[in-house]
Amino acid sequence: MKKPIKDYLLSFILCFAFLGVLACSSDKENTPVSIKTLSTNKEKVDFDSKENTIEVTVNSNGVAWTLANPVTWIKLSQTVGASGSTVIKITASENTTSALRNAVITLTGNEVPSASISVSQAAAVGTSLYPSYNTNPIATDATGMGSSAVELAAKIKLGWNIGNTLEATGGETAWGNPKVTKALIDAVKANGFNAIRIPCSWNQNLENASTAKIKLDWLNRVKEVVQYCVDNDMYVVVNIHWDGGWLENNITEAKKVENNAKQKAFWEQIATHLRGFDEHLLFASANEPAVEDATQMAVLTSYHQTFIDAVRSTGGKNATRVLVVQGPTTDIEKTNKLMTTLPVDKVTGRMMVEVHYYSPWNFAGLTKDETWGKMFYYWGSGFHSTTDTERNATWGEEADLEKNFKLMKTQFVDKGIPVLLGEFGAIRRTTLTGDALTLHLNSRAYYLKTVVKTAKANGLLPFYWDEGSLTNNGFGIINRSNNTVFDTQALNALIDGLK
Repeated sequence: MKKPIKDYLLSFILCFAFLGVLACSSDKENTPVSIKTLSTNKEKVDFDSKENTIEVTVNSNGVAWTLANPVTWIKLSQTVGASGSTVIKITASENTTSALRNAVITLTGNEVPSASISVSQAAAVGTSLYPSYNTNPIATDATGMGSSAVELAAKIKLGWNIGNTLEATGGETAWGNPKVTKALIDAVKANGFNAIRIPCSWNQNLENASTAKIKLDWLNRVKEVVQYCVDNDMYVVVNIHWDGGWLENNITEAKKVENNAKQKAFWEQIATHLRGFDEHLLFASANEPAVEDATQMAVLTSYHQTFIDAVRSTGGKNATRVLVVQGPTTDIEKTNKLMTTLPVDKVTGRMMVEVHYYSPWNFAGLTKDETWGKMFYYWGSGFHSTTDTERNATWGEEADLEKNFKLMKTQFVDKGIPVLLGEFGAIRRTTLTGDALTLHLNSRAYYLKTVVKTAKANGLLPFYWDEGSLTNNGFGIINRSNNTVFDTQALNALIDGLK
């Protein structure tokens, strides 16, 4: 039976209405909803005590925003903004107080949660721990200070360490060496060295530990030894050596403020007392600072920065003196990886970097077999034993030496920053006998010659480590009891490396 026409019309109208509802529903689902957001790319910024600026980006999606700064020591380049990405410069003025400063900058906008930026600034270095020893800064004195670091490096041919002496715990002669005399330095100069590195301790030579005041007689003694060297037209490096490990074993955030304070106090005194020497004298911040990662490297950089600022602040010849900063653990591979930036020196071209080289340690210094490796007696092409094969070097030979020194050339030397090879050497294993001893000593001589030759080819300045020991497992070349050459073979090898 046929439906009435009105029924068909009603069905058509209902269907059309239903389709319209579906279409509207679909349009609502596909229409994008704008979500307002407000954020920053940093939630925390840390300043050292000096005036500095750090950039922070505010990211806003459809929100007008305001930055609220509650303190006067912080300045903001902009406090209001609109939608988009805006770079804000946060500047902290110098903190001259003994207290850490903290503040919270608040970011707000309509219809969005607020955000915050925590700001901290370190206390002025050393303000509360020790008095300032920069009590008589003087105007810059350029007399005798004409050489840049690169020009000075060209004058340093071969260096020698007065090891285990002025840095010895318990006094200059406590580790078995006699007091340094002018005759010793004369002998060193006469035998081919034109530079001296003087490892020095200071912490054990304090008049007052609570004020970090160094004994005047110790400052005078170091000055006397420096004078022996300068009188011989020798270049001389004075450092803060191991010194009980107060600095180099404590490169941590926990010790950062305390150690920077002591570093400042010590170098203000050392630099002031030795200020009269011309460019023949270089200062070195530390010795072998124990650093394993980027966090520790940042702390070490702060120690170096304190050193540079303290020396420069004393004026006179120190205003332009060449200064030496140490790589992490003075290890070449770590230095290449971690020392990507250097401390800031307001004087251009007066900085050097220092590394050491005792590689492979199995050959250069290992005195008993360890679980990680055995002693090597023989190193280098043409110097391996055919009978005592387990004592041949299996790594760290000529190719590795070349590779390591080239890293320093590329990273520093080629950029106008000379590299001081502040220590290198290899022990004598004189418990060996017969052909084994002969081969070992010949191999050691070849090692020393090759290190010097490769160093000079890559712009590194070699300083041999001589700790005075003339016995088995010793490094000593000069007999300090009579100022004669004890190890002619090793000395000749070092000189041959210069040719």
